[in-house]
Amino acid sequence: MTPLLLLVDLQQDYLAHPRLEAPALLVARAADVLQGFRERAWPIVHAWTTVRPAPDQRMPHWKVADRWHCVEGTPGHQPPPALRPLSTEPVVHKTFFSAFEDPALDQFLATHSIDTVVLAGVHLHACIRATALDAYARGFAVHIVADAVGSYDPVHAAITRHYLEDRTVVFQTAEALFQHTQPTAENAALLPAAVINHHPRTDTAAGVVRHASPRQPDTVWHIPHASASRIDEAVQHTRTAQADWKKTTPAERQQVLEQLAGLIETNADALTTHLADTIGKPVRAGQGEVAATAAMLRAVAARTHQIPAPHQQPVRRVPLGVVALITPWNNPLYIPLGKMAPALLFGNGVVWKPAPAGYPTAVRVMALLAQSGVPTGLINLVGGGIAASRTLMTHPHIDAVTLTGSEQAGAAAQVLCAQQPRPLQAELGGNNAAIVWRDAHLPDAAHAVVAGAFGMAGQRCTANRRVIVDASCYDAFIPLLRHEMQALVWGDPLDPATDVGPLIHATQLRRVAAFVEQARCDGHAVVSLHQQPLGDQPDGASYYPPTLVLCDDATHDLVQNETFGPVLVVQRAEDWDHALSLCNGVRQGLAAALFSSSEPRQQQFLDRAQAGILKLNQSTAGAAVDRPFGGWKATGIGPPEHGDSDLDFYTRIQAVYA
Repeated sequence: MTPLLLLVDLQQDYLAHPRLEAPALLVARAADVLQGFRERAWPIVHAWTTVRPAPDQRMPHWKVADRWHCVEGTPGHQPPPALRPLSTEPVVHKTFFSAFEDPALDQFLATHSIDTVVLAGVHLHACIRATALDAYARGFAVHIVADAVGSYDPVHAAITRHYLEDRTVVFQTAEALFQHTQPTAENAALLPAAVINHHPRTDTAAGVVRHASPRQPDTVWHIPHASASRIDEAVQHTRTAQADWKKTTPAERQQVLEQLAGLIETNADALTTHLADTIGKPVRAGQGEVAATAAMLRAVAARTHQIPAPHQQPVRRVPLGVVALITPWNNPLYIPLGKMAPALLFGNGVVWKPAPAGYPTAVRVMALLAQSGVPTGLINLVGGGIAASRTLMTHPHIDAVTLTGSEQAGAAAQVLCAQQPRPLQAELGGNNAAIVWRDAHLPDAAHAVVAGAFGMAGQRCTANRRVIVDASCYDAFIPLLRHEMQALVWGDPLDPATDVGPLIHATQLRRVAAFVEQARCDGHAVVSLHQQPLGDQPDGASYYPPTLVLCDDATHDLVQNETFGPVLVVQRAEDWDHALSLCNGVRQGLAAALFSSSEPRQQQFLDRAQAGILKLNQSTAGAAVDRPFGGWKATGIGPPEHGDSDLDFYTRIQAVYA
C-alpha cells in the first residue's frame, strides 16, 4: 500500500459549526493521524475550501444565506495550529465539495504513485463523501479514518457511511490504520473468529482486530473479523435451534438461567481477574459485576410467569425469532447477559457480536453457556469490528437488534434497521448530572458523587459526569470534592485497594486528555490531585488521573459530550430553575440525581428532570437488576432494558380472530 493522507476542510470556520460534535476531539484525532503519516514520511495533502470575495466565488446556498465562510486571508480560513501544513505538504483549494476540484491533486497523486487515499476531516455527509467518490471513480482504494471525521448531521453521516462501505470504502480507526507497522507482541493470543454450535471457528481471511491489555500492553489478543459467510452460518444455526427452543416449557428455560447464574458465581475469581487483565476493571468493581450478573440472571429466571402461553387467544405474544446482540466492552458480563437472559426466557435465539475489547470475555461466557445447558446453536458468537456489526444487523434472517454503544453507533443502527425494517432497542450512553442543593448533607453528597464519577475510571454509562452545585454552597463543596478525590487509590486494577484503574486503551486516553486540555486552554480550572498511579506501571499503560474541571460554560464541549473517562465537571447554579436547566441542557438523558433533604424540592426534581433513571440522595452510577433501564432524548431508542420492559421488546403481539 502506498497511502496519501488527505485532510479535508479542517478549517476554523467549519470547526465552529454549533452542531458539530466535539470539534476539539476531532482536531486531536486528526492531529494524531497527521503525526503518524509524518513519522512514516508518507505523503500528505491539505484540502481547503477557499472563498475569494472579488469576484464572489461562494456556493449558491451560501449566497442565499448571506454566509461568508473560509474567506481567504481570514482566521476562519486557516486550520487550528495542530493541523497547519508544513512547507513540504501542498494545499489544494476548492469552492464546492470534492478536493479533486483542484487539478493539482490529480497531479500530485500521479507523481507519487499513490494507490490508497486516506481521508480525515469534515463533513462526512458532504465533502468527505464527494471526495471519497471521486477517488473511487479514479481507481484508488479509499480509507476513511472513522474517528477523525465529523458531521453536524449524524443520521445523514450514518447513511453516508453505509453507502460508501457498499462501494468498498474502508472505515477504520486511527489505531487500526497504523497497526500493521507495529511489532507483534510476544504474548499475543489468536482467538476464534466465531463460536458456533459450542465450537470455535478459526478464520483470519478477513483480517484481525488487535486489543492490548490496558494494564499490561504487551499482552495482546487478536480477534479475527468474522466473514459474511461465517455470520450467515451463525444466523442459520441459531434460527434452526430457536424453532425448537420456543417450544420448551417455562421450567426448562428457568433451569438454564439458574444453572448459568451458578456457573458465574463458581467462576467468580477467575472472571474477576480476567476483567482486570482484559479491560482494566479494578477487582472490586469486577466482583461487583460478577455478583450483579448472577443476581440479574436469577431475577430474570423468576419471571417465568411472564412467558406467553403458546396458544393464547384472542391476543397473544410470540417470540421475535433471532435477535442480534451488539454489546460494549465496559461491562462484558452484565450487559450482554442482561440482554441474552430475557431473549432466552421469551423463546428467542441470539447471535452475539461484542466489542473487540470484550471479545476475550465473550469466548469465556460461551463456554459457560455450553455448560449451563443452553441448546447447541441457540446462542452463537461472532467476532470483529464495525463491519461485522453491520453485516449482522442487515442479515435478512435477523428479526431484531439490541445494542449498547455510542450515539454514532445508535444512528448507524437506526439507518440499518430502518432499511429492513426490524425492531431496534438501543442504549447510547449518558452525560449524567447530579444536583447538590444547599439543604443536602454535603460530605455525603461529595462522597457519593466522587465514587460515581471515578469508579471504573468513569467508564460506565451511568457515571456521574457533571455535578451542579447551588451557588450558596459552591465554595464549601469544592474542598469536599477534593478531599474525596485525594482518598481515591489510583493504579493497578489487580490490586484490591484500587478504586481507579486504567482507561481501555491509549486512544481513549488521548480522547479524554483532548477534552480536558481544551477546557484548560479555554480558561477553566482543572484539578488533578494524583500525579502518578500507585506502583510501577509499564510503558504504554493507559492511566489517566481522576480530574475535576470547574466549567460554568454550559455550551462547552466538555459539558456537552460524554468523556467516558475519570473526569467530573462542576457547574455552578444561580438558582433552582438554573440548576434544572443545566441538568437537562445536554443531548443525553440517561440518569440524573438530586441531593436535597427537601421533599417538595425532590418532587419538583422528579417532575422536571429529563432522564429515564432518577435518583434521590445517591449517585447516578449503578442500577437495580430488576427495574427498567433506559434513557430519554438521544440516549434511548425503543423500549428500555430489564424488568417488565423485556416482555415488550423480546415478544411481539398478535391479535387472533377465530
